[in-house]
Amino acid sequence: MTAPPILELAMLELVGLRKAYGSLEVLRGIDLRVHPGEMVCVVGPSGSGKSSMLRCCNRLEESTGGQVVVDGVDITKPGVDINTVRQRIGMVFQQFNLYPHLTALGNVTLALRKVQNKPGPEAEKLGLAALERVGLADKAHAHPAQLSGGQQQRVAIARAIVLEPKLMLFDEPTSALDPETVGEVLKVMRELRESGMTMLVVTHEMGFARAAADRVIFMDAGAIVEEGPPAEVFGAPKHDRTRAFLARYTGGH
Repeated sequence: MTAPPILELAMLELVGLRKAYGSLEVLRGIDLRVHPGEMVCVVGPSGSGKSSMLRCCNRLEESTGGQVVVDGVDITKPGVDINTVRQRIGMVFQQFNLYPHLTALGNVTLALRKVQNKPGPEAEKLGLAALERVGLADKAHAHPAQLSGGQQQRVAIARAIVLEPKLMLFDEPTSALDPETVGEVLKVMRELRESGMTMLVVTHEMGFARAAADRVIFMDAGAIVEEGPPAEVFGAPKHDRTRAFLARYTGGH
């Protein structure tokens, strides 16, 4: 008799996730599993709860109800060491949040030195390797003001991946960039996916979601309305709300 297949543990699991600000419910019981090595892109109109969901995944926002399980650990439980948990979860925001007085390398190595207590030479070696991965080894000693927006966002990605997270969260990582530099950030994200990184990406870049995601989630009014492979969600959306949103965003194509 063959043994039953072992169900793969989700890297991220949201179970009945709720978030309210007073009487305004912005997340209405989200259930979502993201598997190791999977890239899931989340699309939807402004105010649909996408960013709130993402920020609940590392407790930058505290959920009102439900569970957030990262790599088998329920991080919503009382007594969880959230600082340890956050080292497993990299996050990249719309704004780059770099320290202007530090070089690119200084920004990337800060958490290695301050949080993980790595000695300077080791932190520098790891930091340079992370900058190399995002194509910016030659800018290690430049300050943020000397870098383009796209370069600053790539430094922010390097800062996140240098801690070797199990999961990467991206919250509209290209929305503050000019069109010329969007492509360089999306290229780095594709390369991360190809290297096996687990990624949950909130984005308005529909072409990127269609081409790069393993799965696309459409959110509206605090709920997941539709999810599936990109070809299905973009090519043959099942729900009227999805169709209306995509028609607005893609000119009906």
